[in-house]
Amino acid sequence: MRWPRGLDGLCYGGDYNPEQWPEQVWTTDLALMRQARVNLVTVGVFAWSRLEPQPGRYTVDWLDRVLDLLHQGGIKVVLATPTASPPPWFSLAHPDALPVTADGVRLHHGSRDTYCAAAPAYRDAARRIATMLARRYRDHPALAMWHVHNEYGTTCHCGHVAEAFRRWLRDRYGELGRLNEAWTGSFWSQCYSDWAQVTTPRATQYLANPTQVLDFRRFWSDELLAAYVEQRDILRRLTPDVPVTTNYVFGDWVPVDHARWAREVDLVAIDHYPSETDGRAEQQTALAADLARSWSRPAPAPAPAPAPAAAAHGGSGVPARPWLLMESAPGQIHQHADGVSYAKEPGRMLRHSLAHVARGSRGAMFFQWRASRGGAELYHSALVPHAGADSRAFRETVTLGEILARLGDIDAGAVTARAAIGWDAASGWALQHPGLPSRHISYADEVAAAHRALWHCGIVTDFACPAAVPPGAELDLSGYRMLVLPALYLMSDDLAASLGRWVHDGGHLVVSYLSGVADPSARVRLGGYPGALRDLLGVRSEEFLPLGPAGTVALTGGRTGRRWREAVELLGAEAVYDYVDGVLAGRPAVTRRPVGAGAAWYVSTRLDEPGYQELLAVVAAEAGVAPVLPTAPAGVEAVRRVAGESSWLFLFNHGSAQVTVRASGHDLLTGMTASGRVRLAPGGFVVLRQR
Repeated sequence: MRWPRGLDGLCYGGDYNPEQWPEQVWTTDLALMRQARVNLVTVGVFAWSRLEPQPGRYTVDWLDRVLDLLHQGGIKVVLATPTASPPPWFSLAHPDALPVTADGVRLHHGSRDTYCAAAPAYRDAARRIATMLARRYRDHPALAMWHVHNEYGTTCHCGHVAEAFRRWLRDRYGELGRLNEAWTGSFWSQCYSDWAQVTTPRATQYLANPTQVLDFRRFWSDELLAAYVEQRDILRRLTPDVPVTTNYVFGDWVPVDHARWAREVDLVAIDHYPSETDGRAEQQTALAADLARSWSRPAPAPAPAPAPAAAAHGGSGVPARPWLLMESAPGQIHQHADGVSYAKEPGRMLRHSLAHVARGSRGAMFFQWRASRGGAELYHSALVPHAGADSRAFRETVTLGEILARLGDIDAGAVTARAAIGWDAASGWALQHPGLPSRHISYADEVAAAHRALWHCGIVTDFACPAAVPPGAELDLSGYRMLVLPALYLMSDDLAASLGRWVHDGGHLVVSYLSGVADPSARVRLGGYPGALRDLLGVRSEEFLPLGPAGTVALTGGRTGRRWREAVELLGAEAVYDYVDGVLAGRPAVTRRPVGAGAAWYVSTRLDEPGYQELLAVVAAEAGVAPVLPTAPAGVEAVRRVAGESSWLFLFNHGSAQVTVRASGHDLLTGMTASGRVRLAPGGFVVLRQR
């Protein structure tokens, strides 16, 4: 386990871009950082044109002075390789390294991410700049960690990519016959007779081959990972005692399987920008933190035969490696749908930051330190806004620094979860294909709905990631008593068998529609839905009857279904809710089947939020999964970190009225002792050290 080198306590700071400012501003920045108790900044993310203004000519004297200044001020540095934004000279010298869209349009320089990650010239230039930085700064006392690139995710469809894709496919399938079978090449006359005929899924007349699109997403994740690993290995060779990471970015558009990438970084680092302005922003914060914590769990190599396969996801019994909130927006929530950056209310930045810490982050970092006065993101919020230090934003910056300084000892505490949600990036990619029965089913939305229901139940949740299992290993669910699979569309026979054994041994499984329907090649399993899980769930669905985006269906118990419905037949399961009207009147909508010491539930529609919450609360009670704080009032989020006989209880009041919570302990924020009751103002929070 490797933390940022030489850094005690929780990390606090963010992206610092001194190259954007006159040198006299640096001294002011250092004074403000010390006032805010900043102890870690990321430097150089977008500085390639300043570091290498011409091919092979490096100008690093300014960076020398910045690192020296920060070291003198007691501030550690995450030094970035600037490869997410090549300089203009590179694009002019290597036009073949500019990205090409699926429509065949080659993009031009003028933004960030103007590169093709598969282009040899780009990869060579990236290795050179990483090598220069490592050689020059490997002994600098400010260096605490390496930050490779920035938010990997840019795609390309150029000739370099097509050739790399063919190599990847040869490794995956071996021969064209296996590829044609996996891609169902007989449909629409898409059988290939030569590898040279295979290309990336470019824009085409109608619907693209879904397995070709899925494999391209898998390939591109691996190709970007290879680009990261090339730089990482250089940095590790030259600075073996300095940890290396890259920052994960969230979104349906991201062609990266972060669960698989996690084994290649020294600590998981995420960028999280909530997209909702109401209470869902807090739910999104919890979901992102739970994902990061789950990705950070180690995945041991499989045990040699004939020993049983090693666990790949240690459940709550295996301690997580470090993870860190690397970027967040101090003062804004940007909604892309309506094109507005909404201001965070006073105190919300503090709550969001501490919510990440509560769920395991080693601190809180931001983009960025000082708001830019020009450039494409000149109105992105910052710890030091355009108004300067005399501002509400900077006063909250100082307050957060003071709070984090009081919480250093919680770093030893771990978050324990007995419930998990399945997470599979490839299933999400497969469900994006427009040829499915409904374009209104989003994997991210399905996962968020399940997590939100458990969040309202007061249950902290891990994520179980089948794709993170190394070859020869088995998904280990032994630390969990409850597992929810929302729309886990792709499923192997091995995973289905593993789930069956886990349920038989006492696990409680909740499966939603569109789970287990297809094999890993996105081919539908025949014989009825939900395919690989029919026998375990004791149901068979012969027909999908999706609803429109605003469509609803009445269920017994006063509940409502949305988005989806199915013609379900009971084959050993019992009905919990039935459809009330329409063509499915009287047919089961939610079912339960006892299996050994456990039970398997099937949900064939999207339950309304109170109904989903009620159902998962019932399953949790059966499974023996308790809320963190069963007595917490509605609107209060409770999270606990534990180390030995000590624990730290975080309480957040997301409501609009003052509440009283039954809890005791030493209040780390005020120094007072709470004896049985804690009063929380609207938007208030508290951290109690307990035994």
